[in-house]
Amino acid sequence: MNNISKIRAVAIWIFILPFFAVNICLILSQIFVFKELGVAEPGSYFFDVKIMSIGDAIADKASDWIIPYFDGVASISRVVRVFPNYLIFKPAMFLTAFFLIRYWILNKAFIEETIGTHKNLNKIYYLGIGSAIFLILHSIFLGIKFDISIYKLLRRVVLLLFIFFEIAAQFYLIKILIEIKPKIISLINEKVLLLKRILVYLLIFITIFSLPFLPFDSFKILKHMLEWNFFLGVIAFYLLTFLMWKKK
Repeated sequence: MNNISKIRAVAIWIFILPFFAVNICLILSQIFVFKELGVAEPGSYFFDVKIMSIGDAIADKASDWIIPYFDGVASISRVVRVFPNYLIFKPAMFLTAFFLIRYWILNKAFIEETIGTHKNLNKIYYLGIGSAIFLILHSIFLGIKFDISIYKLLRRVVLLLFIFFEIAAQFYLIKILIEIKPKIISLINEKVLLLKRILVYLLIFITIFSLPFLPFDSFKILKHMLEWNFFLGVIAFYLLTFLMWKKK
């Protein structure tokens, strides 16, 4: 039971930290006034102080406020990689990665206490830890500008590896929990476990669906919309974890 309490506590932080960090950055990217005419250096200003340059500010928006979850105007990386947003985003991601490592260690310990060994136990452990490591690497690379094609490719590969490892770890964890459900039935909310299973399969479907569109810039808005909602789906898994385990 002690492990369950720790899993719930860690899971809710994995949801809260990235959710608020990304959306606070989205708000910060839009509260400053964009000035292009009548100023020496176009960009976003707070009164007469320039905060973001024209390349970093979200200037290409059709309305005063954008909601990328629905309009796909900007990518997450564009929103979080600029000053002062990265001062919020990067520390939040480092903390999230720490909690991710803790989360998968706790789940491994709980499963071992419940049923002993399992053929997929090491998979969720190493995939989960791997996803945290790739999240750290992605956060480090974000915002660093090198006009080198291999660097840009490497940054994208790291992000894709994070997604693959994270979804795979979630998939195998759900698979184990369903298998051992008779042993933990008194500890969980079955409906939330079902929602977690549906969510993971939906994330897998979105990942496969998105792959053909990734190389083409003409689908930029669609890719941005998928990116924001996929991000929300990935962290929602941990919110459902918090809700699934019964508090006793």
